[in-house]
Amino acid sequence: MKKVALVLLVLLLAFGLSAQKLVVWSFTNELQEMLDFYKADNPGVDIEFVLVPNDVYQSKIRPVLQSGQGAPDVFTLESAYVKGYVNTGWMGDVSSLDMKDISQYTKDVVTDSKGVVRALSWQQTPGAFYYRRSLAKKYLGTDEPAKVQAMMSDLNKFVATGLRLKEKSNGKCVIISSLGDLFQVFKSGRKDPWVKDGKLVIDPVMKRLMEIAKSFRDRGIDGKQGQWSEGWFAGMRGALQTDKGEPVEVFGYFLPTWGLHYVLKPNATSADGKVSTAGDWAMVQGPIPYFWGGTWITPYANSKNMAAALKLVAYIGSAEFQEKWAKKTGDVVSNLKVVDKIKDTYSEPFLGGQNHYAAFAAMAKSVNAKILTGYDQDIESIFQQQMEAYVAGEKTIDKAIADMKAAVGSQFPDINVR
Repeated sequence: MKKVALVLLVLLLAFGLSAQKLVVWSFTNELQEMLDFYKADNPGVDIEFVLVPNDVYQSKIRPVLQSGQGAPDVFTLESAYVKGYVNTGWMGDVSSLDMKDISQYTKDVVTDSKGVVRALSWQQTPGAFYYRRSLAKKYLGTDEPAKVQAMMSDLNKFVATGLRLKEKSNGKCVIISSLGDLFQVFKSGRKDPWVKDGKLVIDPVMKRLMEIAKSFRDRGIDGKQGQWSEGWFAGMRGALQTDKGEPVEVFGYFLPTWGLHYVLKPNATSADGKVSTAGDWAMVQGPIPYFWGGTWITPYANSKNMAAALKLVAYIGSAEFQEKWAKKTGDVVSNLKVVDKIKDTYSEPFLGGQNHYAAFAAMAKSVNAKILTGYDQDIESIFQQQMEAYVAGEKTIDKAIADMKAAVGSQFPDINVR
């Protein structure tokens, strides 16, 4: 009887471990779709997915990771702050996973001071410029991507094209909706990160951004919309208007890989379906190679369900899953073998049949993620506030920069701002 009881106990324990719930936290609901793939390929797994709004995600996850009370088994982090977590001891070690085909820059971002890789990203996020084909034909005489790119292959040409659009449209067409779009482009052109050797670094390219932004506003070639505002989205479906109700045509948007599928496509058609710009878009590199965003997934270092957590992370990095994901969503995945396998067969109806995947695969090679730091989200928010004040004519550029340094020093006493 004792032997039978022991066998039953072992079986119960084994069943309990195999049925243990895997708790996953994220700020992006695209992970829910990934988990659906995972559960379909792994019947019987028990996963609790917790979606936390992005604006409160860090305030919710940091305390539970630090205390270990209520911490998830798996969680995601984004590029704006992922570096701030890499050396905390909260992220698990994923070095044992097969990542030989995963894009190197995505691994470099989450490699800690001891050389241990702490997370995996399923995507690469180079950026591009998306423009309306009909407006290009109307005001520039062509909608062919190669010819449009030639008109905006550097900053001077981009500004000149903006002025041309304004002139040809009698002020009706603006080249971009928001100056915030320019920020994402310029910050990727920095040689140094915001904080280097404990010192705040304001790269000369960021001062150049402030000057360009002021020039755009003064010359009337931006739509004066806040990024992520209703007006910003309205321009994507051709519905932007001035305060006087006059129509404004937005020529294009700077957006990364994920921006096509999760920003531009959903907002190109009105809620009632009567107004749509779908199919009227094309994509080019624009004046500066850049990248924007990215999401990493990692097991919690102290998870009691580590084997299951690592299995999930490994699945999301696998070629099998990433090929399915790429074909379903068009997202540019991190597995380079998958990218090479499918990049030449894409045709995106939303972009008039253009093969955006092959273009993005080429752009991804220029991504420089070494400029990321754990301070980025906060410092960039401060910078943008000061840039807006300068553009609005409320401050001189020197005053705006001085105020930025003061704000950073106040928020982060450990950073030398002199």
